[in-house]
Amino acid sequence: MGKPISVAVIGSGLIGRRRADSAQKHPRSRVVSVVDQKHAVSESLANQLECRSSTDWKETLQSPEVDAVTISTPNGFLAEIAIAALKSGKHVLVEKPMGRNLKEAQEMAAVAKSSGKILKIGFNHRYHPAIAKTKHLLSEGAIGKIINIRARYGHGGRPGYEKEWRGNPQLAGGGELTDQGVHIVDLLQWFAGMPDEAFAFLQTAVWPIQPLEDNAFGLFRYKNGMVASLHTSWTQWKNLFSFEIFGTEGSLTIEGLGQSYGTEKLIKNVRNMRGGVPAVSEEVYDGPDSSWSLEWNDFINAIDNNMPFWGTPKDGVRAMQMIEALYQSAQQHRPITIEENQDEL
Repeated sequence: MGKPISVAVIGSGLIGRRRADSAQKHPRSRVVSVVDQKHAVSESLANQLECRSSTDWKETLQSPEVDAVTISTPNGFLAEIAIAALKSGKHVLVEKPMGRNLKEAQEMAAVAKSSGKILKIGFNHRYHPAIAKTKHLLSEGAIGKIINIRARYGHGGRPGYEKEWRGNPQLAGGGELTDQGVHIVDLLQWFAGMPDEAFAFLQTAVWPIQPLEDNAFGLFRYKNGMVASLHTSWTQWKNLFSFEIFGTEGSLTIEGLGQSYGTEKLIKNVRNMRGGVPAVSEEVYDGPDSSWSLEWNDFINAIDNNMPFWGTPKDGVRAMQMIEALYQSAQQHRPITIEENQDEL
């Protein structure tokens, strides 16, 4: 396969470190540079990986040694860095969300298309075993036609959010709906396709982060009549991930993501057509979180072999379309029609 793919890690916080670990452990990639605006942070990770450290991402992108970059910065920098990296001839894995808003996502997708380079959006939830198995079961028609979906996701936030980048509208773009809600809407469109209509209420109940929200309640309606609901929360005092899909012949429920979200499980209920108790089966996934390494492998395989991958620019833009529709609905106090025009992506 030739020399390993040389990777620059831009943004060296918790997620950046996870990306760096996946890149360094993969047989086809190696980290050659770590970038963070805080010198001590980049220096610490660079020392662990025995590579260069920098606070200047622009300089790093000019290096002919770098083949690919992974970007895990605050949302406000994602589009600028990703677009510059693509124009510099680098392949890019950019952390979700795909920028602060739909406009940034569309700009990123357009540059990716013109550059001919791989742009992958970091939807690592797709690679969790219960979620990937759910996608497979749905494709087999395991629960018949989907009739509705109920999704909940949240954690308890923390004091001082208003002083962090997630509490800064210019850096975050949105509150909890953008932060964790983007995972939910990505899974909704992955499992059920794009909805036709959106309606939402937003709430800032506890954390002083106005005008951002700490809770979002959303409804999506599909052309075929299917309805999906979501609630994403920074006041979920005990961390929760719950994704329930109901079909004409049964249901699939994903519970937990491991660690503080609880053991990951997939529960399948097959409807008793005569009425009464359904047939229930449960799969438990209590191993370590392999979603980050599986996602990185997908990225590398796309670069090496031009293979299809999860988290395409089209996926990222679709998620931002759904998020934007929810924000518009909350602002205008009415349902918003979602118009999809992505044939060019």
